Amino acid sequence: MDTTTLYRPVGPEELALIEASGWTAFPPRLPDQPIFYPVTNEDYAVQIARDWNVPSSGSGFVTKFAVQSAFLEKYPIQTVGGRMHTELWVPAEELDEFNHHIVGPIEVTRRFPE
Repeated sequence: MDTTTLYRPVGPEELALIEASGWTAFPPRLPDQPIFYPVTNEDYAVQIARDWNVPSSGSGFVTKFAVQSAFLEKYPIQTVGGRMHTELWVPAEELDEFNHHIVGPIEVTRRFPE
């Protein structure tokens, strides 16, 4: 099975919910969050975790995870800034299905502040 590695910058509250899932799933989106945004590269995830999550919540984390590549084909890569700012837009109502296609555990690769 082919997999694609993705990253998700998170704050401490979302990280606690990921841990509570046994490192297997991302939590449901809040009502004002209609889209789940995993990013395609660690540099972009670091930028968000360090520059956005730390000021808003005191700490930021980069998570790394693999998803079945065939499943991801329905989510075109979106470029939202410079060339490194690439992400997928997963509708909130599809997040449970997305979680079922994660292969292996969700890992924390970086913590901020370091």
